[in-house]
Amino acid sequence: MELNSKKVTVNKSAEELCDLLCDVKNFEGLMPENISKFEVIKENAFVFALKGMPEIALEVKEVNAPNQVTLGAMSDKIPFNLIGNINAIDGNTSEAELKFQGDFNPMMAMMIKSPITKFLETLIENISKF
Repeated sequence: MELNSKKVTVNKSAEELCDLLCDVKNFEGLMPENISKFEVIKENAFVFALKGMPEIALEVKEVNAPNQVTLGAMSDKIPFNLIGNINAIDGNTSEAELKFQGDFNPMMAMMIKSPITKFLETLIENISKF
């Protein structure tokens, strides 16, 4: 299953935005309002939970500075990646898009598509405010 957010313009250079997305502490400010838990568990990883949803632990898996940051689930139960794609527009502005890639059976994919889409849209809207 693959889902893409809309593209947003961010008033940061590609390098600045990449650095912000590499620092997992910054994800607390990107989370939806219905977050019930956020905890940095190591330098490159955090765990979060939204009300009514299970906890999910994410870690920075790969960084291709300044154009891409890939976060991945730390558990094999819900295998997915959250990829932040960054394109420089000029020295002070960049464009960002999030991509969700997960390996789910069709029934699970159908159940989580709507909540994941809303989650991606919230994250990208908050990234645009960085």
